[in-house]
Amino acid sequence: MGRGVDGLIQTPMTRNRESSDFVSRGGDKLAAALAAFEISVKGRVCADFGSHTGGFVDCLLRNGAARAYAVEPGVGVLHDRLRGDERVVVCEGENALSWTAPEPCDVISIDAGWTPQRLILVAAQRALAPGGCVISLIKPHYEADKRWLRRGVLPPERLEETLALTREDVTDLGWRIVDECASPLLGHSGNTEMLWLLRR
Repeated sequence: MGRGVDGLIQTPMTRNRESSDFVSRGGDKLAAALAAFEISVKGRVCADFGSHTGGFVDCLLRNGAARAYAVEPGVGVLHDRLRGDERVVVCEGENALSWTAPEPCDVISIDAGWTPQRLILVAAQRALAPGGCVISLIKPHYEADKRWLRRGVLPPERLEETLALTREDVTDLGWRIVDECASPLLGHSGNTEMLWLLRR
């Protein structure tokens, strides 16, 4: 399992770690979360908010997802291998904040830059099936007070405070943070990232 919400943050691996053959390194991040949280997506209807190249989508498919909605505001960025997979519903040019799910989704994965959790989780709630779960990549540098950043990087001494404030934002929306784990890879500019398992 991952750490409890009051446990210690495990140190992530460096961002230079050699990746597996997922279409992007995001697949390694989600794979670590599925293992840590012991979540099965086999036969499930899934959605991925902020798909971009499709690392999370690739991971969902490799773990047996029946269908995956790839929701991405950009156009033409999803990897061709995923674009040609009949299990993938390509929702490009779609902002997750305004996207309407064609059907309830059992599992929603989130990797959204620039958009804080307090906004993206409102959209996830609309799309989530009863009893479903969300696995969200938490990027503290997008949650923090911008005055705390140093060349786009959140200093380590501000990490716990930022995470605490983000937990408040999330729980105030009615979500339960069931588990947390550190991403095995550092994010942009070496920022520490977390993965949270959320349920209503």
